[in-house]
Amino acid sequence: MIPVHRIAPALLALVLVGGAALVTGCLDPAAAVEEVTWNLTLAGEEEQVLTHPEIRAMPAVEGYGYSVSTVGIKYGPNRYRGVLLADLVEMAGGAGEDDLIYVSAEDGYLWVFDAAQLRGEEFFTFDENLHEIPSPALRVILAYEQDGKPLAYGDGGPLRLVVITETPDVITEGSPWVKWVDRVEVKRG
Repeated sequence: MIPVHRIAPALLALVLVGGAALVTGCLDPAAAVEEVTWNLTLAGEEEQVLTHPEIRAMPAVEGYGYSVSTVGIKYGPNRYRGVLLADLVEMAGGAGEDDLIYVSAEDGYLWVFDAAQLRGEEFFTFDENLHEIPSPALRVILAYEQDGKPLAYGDGGPLRLVVITETPDVITEGSPWVKWVDRVEVKRG
């Protein structure tokens, strides 16, 4: 039998630590979102810097993202929320048919999109067995939430490019899914 006088102090300590964490915001997901210090540079006709809270305040879209790596590993499906890449490009002065959109990350990774891809066109899409299928409507977003939670750094957060669809059964090639995005630049063609 375990003496009660030994359990009570441990239980009290656990309750006090949990209460302190709750009061200070450590357990509040909304507080974690506010603490993100991440900037996104938009470059085109003008250059501007947006903070993470400014991006979250923009009109958002949601959809399913499911990708496959170049070695065949599938990630997802997950539900993502974020800002359309096209809206960010418009803030940088827009892009014409011959322009390219360079999306880069803090680790130096870079992916280049053309105007068709900016519209969600010309991506390879696959079914669960990785057989190519006709592409449904796709949208490219700069995601900041995954499955209703802030996008974790380990998952490419706080900002990651994601190709989304309306259904969870469409897989896209994962190379354009740039992690840790910190710059979107329009290069005139």
